[in-house]
Amino acid sequence: MSLYYQNYKKAADALATGQDVTVDGAFIIARALAEQGIDTVFGIVGFPVIEIAEAMTANGIHYIGMRNEQAASYAAQAYGYLKGVPGCCLTVSGPGVIHALAGLSNAKENAWPIILIGGAQEARQEGMGGFQEYPQVEACRPYCKFSGRPPNLSRIPFFVEKAVRAAVYGRPGASYIDMPADTITDQINASKVEWRPHHPPLPVSLADPSAVAVAAKLLKAASRPLIIVGKGAGWARAEKETKALVESTGIPFLPTPMGKGVVDDTHPQNVIPARSDALKGADVVVLVGARFNWIMHFGTEPRYAKDLKVIQIDIEAEEMSNNVPAAAALLGHLPLVLDQLTTAAKQAGVRHSSDSAWWKQLRAKIEKNVKVSADLMADETLPMSYYRAFKEIKQNMPAKFFFVSEGSNTMDIARTIFDQVHPRTRLDAGTFGTMGVGSGFAIAGALARPDLRTVVVQGDSAFGFSGMEIETVARLKLPIIWIIINNNGIGVGVDGENYQVLAEKRILPSNALLPEVNYEKFAEAVGGKGYICHTPSEITSAMRDALQSDKLAIINVMISPSGSRKAQSFNWLERKAPETKI
Repeated sequence: MSLYYQNYKKAADALATGQDVTVDGAFIIARALAEQGIDTVFGIVGFPVIEIAEAMTANGIHYIGMRNEQAASYAAQAYGYLKGVPGCCLTVSGPGVIHALAGLSNAKENAWPIILIGGAQEARQEGMGGFQEYPQVEACRPYCKFSGRPPNLSRIPFFVEKAVRAAVYGRPGASYIDMPADTITDQINASKVEWRPHHPPLPVSLADPSAVAVAAKLLKAASRPLIIVGKGAGWARAEKETKALVESTGIPFLPTPMGKGVVDDTHPQNVIPARSDALKGADVVVLVGARFNWIMHFGTEPRYAKDLKVIQIDIEAEEMSNNVPAAAALLGHLPLVLDQLTTAAKQAGVRHSSDSAWWKQLRAKIEKNVKVSADLMADETLPMSYYRAFKEIKQNMPAKFFFVSEGSNTMDIARTIFDQVHPRTRLDAGTFGTMGVGSGFAIAGALARPDLRTVVVQGDSAFGFSGMEIETVARLKLPIIWIIINNNGIGVGVDGENYQVLAEKRILPSNALLPEVNYEKFAEAVGGKGYICHTPSEITSAMRDALQSDKLAIINVMISPSGSRKAQSFNWLERKAPETKI
């Protein structure tokens, strides 16, 4: 227990009992955060923010020390998404804030709420070349809905409330608060601080009834309708309303990668095994908290029909008609708007028959693709393929789990194999396609959902971005299970024999990593359990043992360096063909 903590705890107790007390900037921002409902902060301390971290703890906030600011910012935003309140990240000045910009940009693209608090050089030294001086407010602003520096101690709570409100109102996003060193340590009587109450509840709104009526008519006339469920539905806690729309209309639905589980993946109307056919064949698409970005192929040809009609449900007006004009733009709070649309669809008599030609086409494609995947998973060739390894992992997964997936082939293939039956239980590289998020996301998941066992299925390259957070996990005593799909490379790798030959000639492929690295030793180094697996039976043995333990574990699964996804109807990313060839 530090002296900082003791002093801040005395101040907190005194303030709670109405006593006259002098407080500093660190105490004010910590208490203001607590007043706004912030209960957990991820960060790395040092000059000038260590006092803030100690004040947070004294005010009942759980401060979690991480090993890298990027991982801390990733953990904070994921925690915010999962809990429904902004996550919070604390960094030192200059390089610390710069490292966390990766998290701010990722949160902006994912539309997840996060508050970044950065230390800064003393305000009186601005422009003098102070320690780690950097234009942090300006640097953060492109990624943030709000970025600012309190002008004095009394105004700190105003800035905290505004930052939190900005992060969660409308489309969620990032906020930044700059805290100069002298602001942190200067003192003021608590009675002179402009304390702010918890921000008002999120304002919600219904969609324009005329637009809802248009949407219902479109669904009634559609012969090949499709509902696409995005992670925005997860953030809005719209799982009940989304399921009601799906089941009352009989329309097939397709989840985006982090929309999985909003409606149970095992639901009979889920057509994810026929994804390409569903997208290309649909004549009317309902976007439920999803966007026509690169993940959904922009809503354009050749992945969609030329005459596609779109019903778009979103919280942000600026997102409407992005890439494809919306035939019906339903702006508002997703649960309320979904209720509106479900009611209007029932009144219009929308009920897509399970015996329709559209359903028959999709079921035939589902049956075909499921068989292809089953054949791939039945391949007993060693080294294992992705599919054979994933089959064994899936069979041994706990009944209730929180799933983090990261890597290129690892993530893409896993998305089609592992079912999510509950909302907000799967995180991956997301809208920004960010590698390195896995460890931070796993820590956030384990803290936000202690009722579930957190399992990370991650490529060896992805693990390398933030593997040192294993020490954080051990310190927090989180029983996370890492399953590293090790193919000796980024995307594809090189086997040991060829690696030596190519290395000696200094012509190693740019994506090659050291073959057969013993990543499981990382777990053993911090008191966890480590396993290396070359066969399916070894995977089963390792997973069963790891699941019986309350310690963290790393299961290092060696697969074929040349393994890849099954043949796809389209490339994973639509790109314009080059006009000339080299």
